[in-house]
Amino acid sequence: MKSIETERLILRELLPTDDIGMFELDSNPEVHKYLGNKPVTHIDESRAYIENIRLQYLDNGIGRWAVILKETNEFIGWSGLKLNKDLVNNHENFYEIGYRFIQKHWGKGFGTESSIAFMEYGFNEMKIDTIYAYADSGNSGSKNILEKIGMQYVNSFVYDGEDEVWYEMKNPR
Repeated sequence: MKSIETERLILRELLPTDDIGMFELDSNPEVHKYLGNKPVTHIDESRAYIENIRLQYLDNGIGRWAVILKETNEFIGWSGLKLNKDLVNNHENFYEIGYRFIQKHWGKGFGTESSIAFMEYGFNEMKIDTIYAYADSGNSGSKNILEKIGMQYVNSFVYDGEDEVWYEMKNPR
């Protein structure tokens, strides 16, 4: 897979060498506040997560990508599209946009910047008809990103016992 560059970011495949950054990201309880899962406690969990995503590249042609800050060449999180095969809000086998960043990089527009690039990639390169997203109803930061990138709120629903909000955007081309 190629990489994508934005004004401040390089978006590329997750690599096994991203394990330290991934561990920093996923070991922070604040990162997991709205995710319904627990922080990782050992770097091997981060390595397994990266390997799982790398398998998605092979199986589905897409998966979350590393977000690298151009200025420092630092791993700051992940973003991107994935093929979600689970049944969620009466949808399955759908392309979903998502993102997760190391806490010190929150509130700097990286979620919006990377998501815009991936929406363009999904619509223009992959020719996806509709891209979806969902977030915990209490996660105002995530909902703000989805609205900034042009996604439309569709409905609220319960998933795994949590109140969620569903967004979608049709390919404008």
